[in-house]
Amino acid sequence: MDAPPNGPDAATIGPVVAVSSNKGGVGKTTLAANLAVYARALREDLPVLVVGLDDQRTIDRMFGLRAPQPGESNLKHAWAERSLAGAIQLGEYGVHFVPSPSDVSRLKARAEDPRALARILRASEWPGLLILDTKSDLEALTQNAWHAADRILVPVADRASLEEAGKIFRGLERAGLDPSRARVVFTLVDRRTRDEGGGGALFERLVAEVHRRGWPRCETTLSRSPRVESLNSGSEKPRSILHHARGTAIHAEMGALCRELLRDLAPARSNAPHASGEGELWGARIGTVTPLRRPGWWRRS
Repeated sequence: MDAPPNGPDAATIGPVVAVSSNKGGVGKTTLAANLAVYARALREDLPVLVVGLDDQRTIDRMFGLRAPQPGESNLKHAWAERSLAGAIQLGEYGVHFVPSPSDVSRLKARAEDPRALARILRASEWPGLLILDTKSDLEALTQNAWHAADRILVPVADRASLEEAGKIFRGLERAGLDPSRARVVFTLVDRRTRDEGGGGALFERLVAEVHRRGWPRCETTLSRSPRVESLNSGSEKPRSILHHARGTAIHAEMGALCRELLRDLAPARSNAPHASGEGELWGARIGTVTPLRRPGWWRRS
């Protein structure tokens, strides 16, 4: 099996999380973007960077503090320069992001080597959490994200997305990657929905099937929420669950999922040679979610 990218040869970078699904409409980008916001609120001293590997530019619209400027660096330029450093921008909620290109076709042509992104991230030396939001396919850029990630979150909302999740686990095996780096995350859960094919609650049947197939999964599940749908579609700029959906089930669930993820990443980071206080960074001091009143700022020392 291929070793995780954040071993001794990449000790100066933080953990990398990819969110991957071959099926649209399962909450993939919502999950990636809001995990970034919650991580910053849980740990205000933790740098968080989000990179979108598609041309939908949802990440840009959510985190951008201003309109795109002519000639500014985006992911396409960063890929050519083999480092994200020159394209990283500070965004809303204290989250950093790399602007997405308007067309990813040329970027895909540069991504034929599935390990290219992992090398780019090592060269970028981002010391905090890095989240990759993939396109709804299993093509070159998505495979690059798999190779770069310490953890891959696979959203499952229904039977169709469950079958697509199977393609990811099989794809990891074919690529020589350990499938245990992936975790199923149940999204858009409505426990009242019945399984028309076999009777009973759909959610319970999905859980049973994931268990039968031996796939690891996150304990936290994310409920379907009309409030979240309105946050994503009610304006040009998507808004965060943390700041605009207080009092809803999904507000608490997203916080629980983020805590679970950070604790899950802690063992992988605790043995890093640069990890002074690393166990504290990734586990012990994860506390109450407190929304940032304004974007934070982080500088390299």
